[in-house]
Amino acid sequence: MTGTITEVMPKKGFVKIEGVNIKTKHLAPRGEGEPGSIKKLEFPFHHSNVQHFSKEKQVRSRIGHKVLEDGKKVRYLIKTGEILD
Repeated sequence: MTGTITEVMPKKGFVKIEGVNIKTKHLAPRGEGEPGSIKKLEFPFHHSNVQHFSKEKQVRSRIGHKVLEDGKKVRYLIKTGEILD
């Protein structure tokens, strides 16, 4: 599944991604005569489960680092060789 990161929690190491990891939460009534409800919410998951996605080749990949001939250090997708920086 692909999506855009909407929230990052760096201290806990979690991220929320739009449209991914949606769970159903059952909420009890808060007051007298008020009905309970069921809501669908996006829940966070650990950042290690997130990979970059190449739109050109439609494939997900891990990130690698390499130094170019001019001495510049860049990140690239390991499967496609596509440079990110």
